[in-house]
Amino acid sequence: MTSYRAAEAALPRRCAVPPYMLEELDRSARTLARADQVRGPDLGHVLELDEQVRAARHRGLLPRRAISAPSGTLDRTISDARNTEELPGVTVRSEGQPPVQDAAVNEAYDGIGSVHTFLEEIYRQSSLDGTGLGLLATVHFGRRYDNAFWDGTQIVFGDGDGEIFTGFTPSLSVIGHELGHGLMQYSTDLDYEGQSGALNESFSDVLGALVDQYARGQTAPEASWLIGAEVFGEGVQARGLRSMAAPGTAYDDPRLGRDPQPAHMDGFVVTEADYGGVHVNSGIPNKAFHLAALALGGHAWERAGQVWFDVVIGEDLPRNVDFAGFAEATAAAARARFGDGVAGTVGGAWRQVGVLTGDPEPA
Repeated sequence: MTSYRAAEAALPRRCAVPPYMLEELDRSARTLARADQVRGPDLGHVLELDEQVRAARHRGLLPRRAISAPSGTLDRTISDARNTEELPGVTVRSEGQPPVQDAAVNEAYDGIGSVHTFLEEIYRQSSLDGTGLGLLATVHFGRRYDNAFWDGTQIVFGDGDGEIFTGFTPSLSVIGHELGHGLMQYSTDLDYEGQSGALNESFSDVLGALVDQYARGQTAPEASWLIGAEVFGEGVQARGLRSMAAPGTAYDDPRLGRDPQPAHMDGFVVTEADYGGVHVNSGIPNKAFHLAALALGGHAWERAGQVWFDVVIGEDLPRNVDFAGFAEATAAAARARFGDGVAGTVGGAWRQVGVLTGDPEPA
């Protein structure tokens, strides 16, 4: 068993709740605190842990775990940190074992299974690495820890503070998002800074949304396109952590502030925070994907999702690709798989968010 602080130099985390959200929550908690008010979680400590995650990720420290299962198999192991910061914790449910009394354990087990099933049935991808990698998760990390993350080897879930955040295992889109970082790690592994970092975050949102829609049997027009709709407590004025359909509208709460994500390059945030705004600026490629999926119709995973997946698992994308380079790659992948019509639709989506400019190239 390893203390995270002892291993932080080797374990990159990719967190579901963005730092700007937690920072706003910390500021509002300090501002609104009253003498008779019980303070919430130690958000300073949460932010400190999350910064360790992002710093390791930015340095590109991505451990490769040995393959523990042959291709085509599902191998899940769920552990319990018992409200410590020791990972992985005590194993409480392994592949094939029946449900236990702990709901978080069962939700993590089922959610991971749903992502694995989606990848295998839709994209013929066996687990995150394509060769049946065993999937690990730890629940009950820390005390009232307001986040979930991928650390390079597994998903880790906090329980939330019980007021603003009530837990992350109930959200399939969050589980899909975190495993999306694992899939990215074992494929293109885009640099975690600037526009490539925002694309890294956006692809995880794409996978989270697709897995959620697949489980619900929804078409692109039917879906909510929300990431993390299930993680908030009663009375919190939030529909989700992010909205792919309408970046900047996911939440507007006195304690959390207002969703700052832009939906167009006109609103691109130039900042040194969060490695060049990787979480905030992911709203732009998120919106492009949403527009492409709506325009193509049907189930989003059938064409738009397939195109994005083709690009990410391909070998031609530079790790430091910017929005325009990624947009051009998706148009090329769409043309290669589906023809000029779908390629034109994909390119048009990127034009609508201001990433591509000028007239489309002739077929």
